[in-house]
Parts: sequence; structure tokens; C-alpha cells
Amino acid sequence: MSAITRPNVKMLAAMIGGSAVVAMGALTMAITQEQATSATITGSGMTVGATSTQETAPSAPETTLAAPAVKAAPFGGSGS
Repeated sequence: MSAITRPNVKMLAAMIGGSAVVAMGALTMAITQEQATSATITGSGMTVGATSTQETAPSAPETTLAAPAVKAAPFGGSGS
């Protein structure tokens, strides 16, 4: 068997790199062609949601003071 010389390794690396560039270009063209097709949009008539009624705001808030139902101990056991 003959040993692989330095120029042969460089040539092999160049061929692999060139093949990768060609493969990326082909993939790019395939993706571009796929996205270039026009989409057919079909739809029905416009739908309108339910209407809302206008109400006046309450004069006072429903809750005067919000407090949690359960109070946990402070971290580390300190505090009030």
C-alpha cells in the first residue's frame, strides 16, 4: 500500500469542501423553489363577534383591602 502524501490530503480536503458548497447551493435552490409557489387562499365571508354593552364603572371598588387567605412564615424564620 502506498502512503497518502500531503498533496493528496489537500486535494481530498478541497474536494470535500467543494462538494459541501455544491450541496448547500442545491439545498438552497430547492427551498427557494418550494417557497416560490403561490398559495391559494380560500375563505368564507367575514364573521363578526358578539357586541358588548356599555356599562358605567362602579362608584366604589368591590374590595377595600386585599389580604391573602394563608400567610406563610418568612424566609429564614425572621421578621413579623
